[in-house]
Amino acid sequence: MYLKSLRLVNFRNFSQAQIFPNPRLNIIYGQNGAGKSSLLEAVHLLGYGRSFRTTKANSMLKHDEQELVVFAEVEDQVEEATKKIGCSRHRKNGYTFKIDGESGFKLNQLVKQVPVQLFTPQSSDLILGSPGDRRKYLDWLLFHVEQSFSSTSSNFNKVLSHRNAILKKLKTKDSSTNVLDLNYWDEQFCALGEALNKVRNQYTKAINVETQSICEQFLPEFKVEISYNAGWDLSRSLKQELENKKDRDIQYGFTNNGPHKGDLIVKADGNLASEVLSRGQLRLLVSMMQLAHMRMFSKARSQSLIYLIDDIAAELDISARKRFIDLLLSTDTQVFVTAIEKNQFDFMNDYNDKKVFHVEHDQVNEE
Repeated sequence: MYLKSLRLVNFRNFSQAQIFPNPRLNIIYGQNGAGKSSLLEAVHLLGYGRSFRTTKANSMLKHDEQELVVFAEVEDQVEEATKKIGCSRHRKNGYTFKIDGESGFKLNQLVKQVPVQLFTPQSSDLILGSPGDRRKYLDWLLFHVEQSFSSTSSNFNKVLSHRNAILKKLKTKDSSTNVLDLNYWDEQFCALGEALNKVRNQYTKAINVETQSICEQFLPEFKVEISYNAGWDLSRSLKQELENKKDRDIQYGFTNNGPHKGDLIVKADGNLASEVLSRGQLRLLVSMMQLAHMRMFSKARSQSLIYLIDDIAAELDISARKRFIDLLLSTDTQVFVTAIEKNQFDFMNDYNDKKVFHVEHDQVNEE
């Protein structure tokens, strides 16, 4: 999987911009504010349906314009075909997604077409941030490689919402609700929750093996271990957990335990990585965890993905940059990497299969 072309209309500072990326390595440089990160943001929009820079979607729109468009031609290596993928955002009417000229597609149908991973100065939040960040990391892989995961996860979240609504009514002693109303939702909650836990735990074990293998090259001084915390005490079934915590759930008005509380536990030499690794080491570890993702994705789908690195010089020293890029390219990944100065890519002369783009004055020029 790689982008053959990328076109932006009214996106950030770009009125119009188009590039034809290399299937392997693409170097983008320019001063702060020039728009180099906006190119990555546009690709990320296709792969996630959202920006990685803001939660305010309309801020991606060029000032005084009503609609932005991101369009890409994607080479699908499995189907041996070129697909046309489009995402538009209207200031008032929201998103529209198109595949091969047809509209009406849902977000999950779009992002299946453009698998993307991102590495930024904030990527260490995967380890330092909330359990929700780590669940998203794990669930991204499951979404792309486990056919039934999307529906299982979606149905679980709906059941959780219904259960929490009943708990909230019980907390306020709403006369229209009683404890027996929980039984129906508890049965579904347990069935879906156990299924989620099983597949998450299975893939965490595989991610652990892949990450350890990669870390032997980058962090050989530490023994890295990744495990999965189910979100409840596994000495009991999920059904028993709900029964034991029912009074507490009613007291708080929401479900305290279950897969929605699951977490990845990342350790180095038996201690939490967040407590013993330096900021630089954490960034390296996150990049290794993402590489593990990519390897597993490629094995499962017989397909590569797209990897975005924003401001590589801020994250990795020159030696680590070279080794990291080498590992990325060894997975047949299409890489987009940005930096302020071209000399931050001096080692890129070792790569013949690449393109270089200079972003300046809201224009993108291929060199």
